[in-house]
Amino acid sequence: MNKKHIVLFDMDGTLTPPREEFDKRLLGSLRDLSQLTEIGILTGSDIDYIRQQMKVLMKYSELRYKIHLLPCNGTKHYLPPTQANEEYKLIHEINMQEHLGEGCFRQLMMILAAAQENMCYTKIPLTGHFISYRGSMVNWCPIGRNANKSQRKEFIEIDKSVFPSLRRRELDKINYKINLRCRNKVAVKLGGETSFDIYPEGWDKTYALNHFTDYTCWFVGDSCGEGGNDKEIYDSLIRDRRSFATSDTHRTAIIIRKIIKEIENGQ
Repeated sequence: MNKKHIVLFDMDGTLTPPREEFDKRLLGSLRDLSQLTEIGILTGSDIDYIRQQMKVLMKYSELRYKIHLLPCNGTKHYLPPTQANEEYKLIHEINMQEHLGEGCFRQLMMILAAAQENMCYTKIPLTGHFISYRGSMVNWCPIGRNANKSQRKEFIEIDKSVFPSLRRRELDKINYKINLRCRNKVAVKLGGETSFDIYPEGWDKTYALNHFTDYTCWFVGDSCGEGGNDKEIYDSLIRDRRSFATSDTHRTAIIIRKIIKEIENGQ
């Protein structure tokens, strides 16, 4: 019997423009893909952002019956509904604070609070909702997740105007301080275009593969380089040529067609 396939997609920059709604131009490609595989939305964001950005797929498309939701790097797993009146069902989640211990978690929060204070001395725009604890990970956004499109664009330009970028500098500083203060290993990654994802080592996006041990897994994401939160899962599947780096939703559509061909050809 042929093994089942699932294609795991990052969300921001892959299925959607960053922090925007799903690109409906991908509907046709995903419908064709769903005839051969199941689909997973694997993101560092929590379920509330998936609901906001992927509403078209989750509410109004027949694809909802083939889509697994994998927020917080897949440390949470929501099964697709089987009937029209059903919601997605949470079947797995883990707790970062319990895993790290109270002392390490408090040290981490102190480090991030100090880093945010330092960012306030720069010229970046500031809004609100800077640090978000998502149960199995922490997201730190120096400009705040309440930033609008114009403020995000301004931050991205400032971030890239220096070398290394503001976020790269902060990433190195945070990693250094965490290693000094916490016995437990904690990973810090660039999340999207404006934030950082922080979680226990090993809770990167490869964690999602634990849910699909009886599947052939594929991955498509846009942050596959050094420091990006797609790097680990990209690297883990590239040896079998089952991971792909995208740059935008147009490129994602091209990759989907390529995956369809490869599955049809028996890879």
